[in-house]
Amino acid sequence: MSDNSFGKLFSFTSFGESHGPGIGCIVDGVPPRLPLSEGIIQPYLDRRKPGQSRFVTQRREDDEVEILSGVFEGMTTGTPVAMLIRNKDQRSKDYSEISRQFRPGHADFTYQEKYGIRDYRGGGRSSARETAVRVAAGAIGDQMLKTVLGESYRIRGGVVQIGPHAIDRSRLDWDETANNPFFCPDPVAAGEWETYLDGIRKDGSSAGAILEIVAEGIPAGLGQPIYGKLDSDLAAAMMTINAVKGVEIGGGFDLAKMDGREAGDEMRAGETGPEFLGNNNGGVLGGISTGQPLVVRIAIKPTSSILTPRRSVDLDGDDVEVVTKGRHDPCVGIRGVPVAEAMMAVTLADAVMRHKAQCGLF
Repeated sequence: MSDNSFGKLFSFTSFGESHGPGIGCIVDGVPPRLPLSEGIIQPYLDRRKPGQSRFVTQRREDDEVEILSGVFEGMTTGTPVAMLIRNKDQRSKDYSEISRQFRPGHADFTYQEKYGIRDYRGGGRSSARETAVRVAAGAIGDQMLKTVLGESYRIRGGVVQIGPHAIDRSRLDWDETANNPFFCPDPVAAGEWETYLDGIRKDGSSAGAILEIVAEGIPAGLGQPIYGKLDSDLAAAMMTINAVKGVEIGGGFDLAKMDGREAGDEMRAGETGPEFLGNNNGGVLGGISTGQPLVVRIAIKPTSSILTPRRSVDLDGDDVEVVTKGRHDPCVGIRGVPVAEAMMAVTLADAVMRHKAQCGLF
């Protein structure tokens, strides 16, 4: 299978399947002398790992990362950093009944059509299990950005809508994302979501979500004009995440409702340069960062694996009803937050290195 790598100068290649021995990645382009260890990476993975609440899959995985190369005496050496996460709680028998059936909304049919073979155990390579290694790669990118950009830099993400229920932005508090199982920045909405998802789960169905990822402390100048635009790179990165079906930058689709007077981010002279009076463009103009916060929202569809019988066909072309057994997230968007943060980090790490290669220091 081709196209398993992401990035140009700061890049990673992932490997492994949901029910194989393990998953992993090789991160290339990591600068030398960057402090790195399993202890630095593990907290990132702990935020994504399954089984932490009744609102996510109950598959039990420690997601313990092993660094196999590229680190010596707690520092990166400038050579590829290889990392491995071993799978420990596979239940392949849960998928035996759908080995010849195509689950609606899943990649079963398309993988079969493309390759003539597929790993039906948990979706194989198409499983969201693969996203764990993105988080590991993102941890390295995040560490690099902290070193290069300083204390003002940070990436924060949260779930701002589950199903039809959105947060109240007058209550938005990013610190609240650590206080509930939804990464929700609105404590009132988080309580309402518990009741909603309990009902969805008991009905044998699932819910979609909207995530918002914000990067602050980003200097102006990142991104390339035309075909290497920062916003297009961010959109492409987010669209590689399982179940993502929509991406917005800044005001996104709401910009179509505004007129030019409202949509344009006006400026005034400030002590250190121009200051923007708005951020409808999400921190990017002409494909290049403005120095404002980068704002990205992604829409994640409801989990395709549900207990409700669904109409489909099998390998013989016969009509069947599919019931997906096993352990699945009632809302896959919840654990998508650290994954989206990671994809933001690796995209920005790559953008910083590409900027330095062409233009030198900021």
